[in-house]
Amino acid sequence: MNERQRLQLKQLDAAHTLGQTRRQLFADAGLSVGSIALASLLACDGAAAPVVGKNPLAARPPHFAAKAKRVIFMFMAGGPSQLELFDPKPKLQELDGQVVPQEFTKGKRFAFIKGTAKLVGTRREFTKHGQCGMELGDPLPHLGSIADDITLVRSMKTDVFNHGPAKLFVNTGSPQFSGRPSMGSWVTYGIGSESQDLPGFVVLQSGPRGPRGGSSLWASGFLPTSYQGVPFLSGPEPILNLSNPPGVDRKQQGDFFAAVRELNGAHLDTVGDQEIATRIAAYEMAYRMQSSAPELMDLSDETEETLKLYGATPGQTSFANNCLLARRLIERGTRFVQLYHTDWDHHGNKETHLGEPLTKICGEVDQPAAALVKDLKQRGLLKDTLVVWSGEFGRTPMGEPRELVGRDHHIDANSLWMAGGGIKAGYVHGKTDEIGYNTVEDTVHVHDLQATILHLLGLDHLKLTYKFQGRNFRLTDVHGEVVHKLLA
Repeated sequence: MNERQRLQLKQLDAAHTLGQTRRQLFADAGLSVGSIALASLLACDGAAAPVVGKNPLAARPPHFAAKAKRVIFMFMAGGPSQLELFDPKPKLQELDGQVVPQEFTKGKRFAFIKGTAKLVGTRREFTKHGQCGMELGDPLPHLGSIADDITLVRSMKTDVFNHGPAKLFVNTGSPQFSGRPSMGSWVTYGIGSESQDLPGFVVLQSGPRGPRGGSSLWASGFLPTSYQGVPFLSGPEPILNLSNPPGVDRKQQGDFFAAVRELNGAHLDTVGDQEIATRIAAYEMAYRMQSSAPELMDLSDETEETLKLYGATPGQTSFANNCLLARRLIERGTRFVQLYHTDWDHHGNKETHLGEPLTKICGEVDQPAAALVKDLKQRGLLKDTLVVWSGEFGRTPMGEPRELVGRDHHIDANSLWMAGGGIKAGYVHGKTDEIGYNTVEDTVHVHDLQATILHLLGLDHLKLTYKFQGRNFRLTDVHGEVVHKLLA
């Protein structure tokens, strides 16, 4: 091999290094999250080299003045029925049991409905709440207590009727498992985080299983991995392998990690790979989380009044505990907190969607979701914290031809509610037709919702871009408009 060939080989090797993934980098270094934590511990003791590179999660100014500083997004995985919870339809009650007119279903696709389907009126009662007179279904009695603090959007629309792709569409702007960044990743990429001791984007889960779509819902995609969501577990050790490993003393670890830290810095200077800066920043964050994460998860310092407000029990895994943890996270500077609660997909097989299963799951989320808004408000945090409650799609006004009647997935009409962070209070936005099939006034598409959330954070969705494979990508793809009617 001559000198020219050696030079070409060296250039190819450098190019390969620049294309390495985070997983490859960690594999090469042989590090666990717990090991990374110790590196920062040793750095504070002067046993490791100085930090190299800038913190990718440092807070940055937005494009323009923001109304919201942070987001808590409560995601009801499975598709809550707007016709039982948010959108009363007297005409649908009159037409209960009649075949739906063909103009509604012609050319449409559904998950389970085939052929002729009959309209189904709700078996739930709607009552007015608050000074605004907002009508809400009886499975959500606690939500009525904050009716004057929320905006109810009755005109949501999406493009995707299968669960996994529909969840991806709301969270990443794309229905495909193609490595697109999640909303929380875009937000922390755009304005960083105010927390020094916790991740900028945290994911909390409750329910019998994880959401369809899994970690793709909070992944950073082609953005640097500093911006991916970090799932927290319940209990005193929210992140596995964060504690120091037993049987290894500080000196042994110090010798090893001081060397690794120096090599990481030298490697960053050589190739300029952002993922190496991510690795170095992870050292610092992991150490700080050794103390901050267990302290965050310990609810024993909350008052009995607060625990009762949420219905939270220290040490348990529940949506109530996660709502309280969300408040504690944003108090500590975390920028984006996403709560997933699963099991909202109530089809009409063994138990009717319209009855006990819906009552049960609403009972799990109604009190803590309302408590979160009340708690944020009394602490002065609601004004600059945007709270969102939504699923991935709605439910059909027609029933499914099964043993017991349920509602199918529906993309043409859905409801959600929002509070705080520059959103109007005591306001109902949009309208559906008389049977709740189509939106007919002030439609809000998923991309419009994403654009509006970014706008409230001071981010222009047209300018928040990242160049990947020769194209500038954004959360809203090539769509989306800010819904100014939602803004206070």
